[in-house]
Amino acid sequence: MPDVKHFDPEATLDRVVDLFWERGADTTGIADIVKATGLSRSSLYATFGGKAQLQAAALGRYLERRSRPVFDALAADGRGVPAIAAFFERLVAARCSGEHARWGCLVTNTHATGIGGLPEIRDVLDRHHDALRSAMRAALEAAHAAGRLRPGVDVEAAAEALALQAYAVNLRSRAGAEPAALLAAVRAVLNGFTTTEER
Repeated sequence: MPDVKHFDPEATLDRVVDLFWERGADTTGIADIVKATGLSRSSLYATFGGKAQLQAAALGRYLERRSRPVFDALAADGRGVPAIAAFFERLVAARCSGEHARWGCLVTNTHATGIGGLPEIRDVLDRHHDALRSAMRAALEAAHAAGRLRPGVDVEAAAEALALQAYAVNLRSRAGAEPAALLAAVRAVLNGFTTTEER
């Protein structure tokens, strides 16, 4: 007869997401996870697999619950550059204040560690980046259709640059950068793409 789980795997994964997000998955050991969740090692391994599989599951949950709704909203906004500016304003506010202030982004934090080279983790990182870049591209295409981009702007390259800017905001906010400095940098990047009328 199979064992019956006496815990909620979904709630456990939420706790692991917060643990990895705040402390960093690379510096969080299985003993830390056992302590935070109250589960035994055997229960964790039986449910999620090894630490790499658990980290991939946590990243996937972060992507679907936290990142993708924001990316989808940006892609559907239709305002072009104002939508991108609003995206970054919300990002800076979330990274510098509130419940998760100075935690950075779980995905960006993972990019900065060697563990991102593991195939199951790399897959989530790539899916996150593709979704972020696609959302930026959709907003830039809306700006282009409205005549708000400078002539000759490569929309694909600009979308990649803005995705990288989001990672920079995440990393610098975790290191204590001030919101005004982060937003000034975002404006400088956007000014390189847009017409005077859009600013």
